[in-house]
Formats: sequence, structure tokens, C-alpha cells
Amino acid sequence: MYSVPEREVAHRMRRAHAEAAAQLDAQVVGGGESWGWRGRTLGRMVSGPVGDSWLRLVCAPAEKAEGKLWEGPMAAELAMPQDVPRPRLRRRLTWTDGAHGYLAELYDPVRVRTVTVDGPVLREVPELGDGWWHGLSTALAALAGVRTGRVAVRQEYLDRAMPKYLGAPVDTTVPAWSTAHGDLHWANLTAPHLMLLDWEGWGTAPAGFDAAMLHSYSLLVPEAAAQVRHHLGHILETPDGRFSELAVITMLLQSAERGDHLDLATPLRERAALLLDSVE
Repeated sequence: MYSVPEREVAHRMRRAHAEAAAQLDAQVVGGGESWGWRGRTLGRMVSGPVGDSWLRLVCAPAEKAEGKLWEGPMAAELAMPQDVPRPRLRRRLTWTDGAHGYLAELYDPVRVRTVTVDGPVLREVPELGDGWWHGLSTALAALAGVRTGRVAVRQEYLDRAMPKYLGAPVDTTVPAWSTAHGDLHWANLTAPHLMLLDWEGWGTAPAGFDAAMLHSYSLLVPEAAAQVRHHLGHILETPDGRFSELAVITMLLQSAERGDHLDLATPLRERAALLLDSVE
């Protein structure tokens, strides 16, 4: 999903991943690695007592190795209905080593690739059939109805960030809330068989948040963005959906300010201007 991090981080994560595999009586099979943002996660195929599995390692500062992100995948395992396709979580373990805390999760293997393999931003038109889009729409509807006390997006954040990053006065009051994956980008979706990956941050968010995020990460490829609007227009082309797009654009512009996906900033601002004009 992301490039290999700097040498020291990569060495430490590989060592911790091997330690987790040993504790789970598993061995790494093959050389393929899947890295998360800035080396925060590392996933590899392993083989053990229950056969082939996907072992995902998460790292955080030891003092932050708990809470919403740490517990998200287990909470999703307990709460998600069958209409939300995802790899099933089978075992987990946590430990602390000096300044770092680790979470190891053993999942059923995913035999298909993510839509993008080098990050969340879409850079070419994906080959996705109507059945795939129908499955995604069904999954988002089922997810939206899950009852949870988890929070993915806070009103307080939107009050503070939306006027700053949108550069215009805007009503920041969320018109409707629902449950969202919270990080629904192209590297967290598989094809041709649909699965939703990485359930760390799920919780309540503005209604339509997931569709809005997928659309925002598609803006570098206008044809693909048009496909998102076509298949998820029943979500996006509503007052709730337009608000969620502005919320997502706010978050991604803040991320760009920190140096992430700089080429996305201009189309995000152009889309925000269009949306703001439509609500005036």
C-alpha cells in the first residue's frame, strides 16, 4: 500500500512482526510485504496451526497503544453484519517494547488485491463491474445502520477545521450522523471480490462520509470520480452527502498541509468551491 519506510523503522517492524509470528506459532511464507503509512503497519502472509493467515502488525508510541484505534478491529469483528464483507479476525495479541507498543492481528487471508497498491489516491480508472459497486453500496448501507458508541469524526473538529481549510464561511453543524468505516479509500478496498479492510477508525461520522472519502480520493481521475458519483450518487447528491464531501475535503487539505498527497490539493479546492457554490 505504501513504500518501505526508512531503514531503522523497517528493521524494527520486521523484527517485531517475526516475534508476533513466533508467539502465534506461525511462520512467514513468501516475501511479500504490505506497509502502512510511514511504516506504522506491516502485513505479511504466514502459515500456522490454522493454515494460511494474514498477520498484520500495528505500532504506536507505548503511551498511545490503546483506545479507539487499538480496539477498532476487534470491535468491528463483534459488531459488523454479514453484508459488510471483510476479513475475519481470528487472534490478536499486544505487547510493549521500550518506547513502542505493538498490536498483532491474525486474519483470514485475502486472496485478491486492493484496488490501489501504493496508497489511497486513485491514479487510473479501475476495472470494476456493476456487481462490485452494488456490493459496496449494500455494504455502506448496512454499515450505516450499525449502532455504536465509537466516534470517527467529531463535531468539535469540524467546527474548528472547516472554516480554516475551506477558506470560506460554512455552517459546520452536521446535518445527520451515521456509522462509517472512516478510512474508505482505494487501498482499503479489494477487487474483483469486494472486501473492506483496516477497521481501526470506524465509528460515527457525518452521513455519507465513506462515499465522500472515496470520491475525494478519485479526483485526479475525472472518469473514475464520475463513476463514483454514478454508482453512489444516491449518497453523494444529497445535502448530507455534500456536507460530508466538504468535511472530507477539509481533512485531506489538512493532510496535504502536512505534506501528504500534494497533487490532490488543487482538485480538492476546486471541488470544495463547486460544493460551496451549490449551497449558497
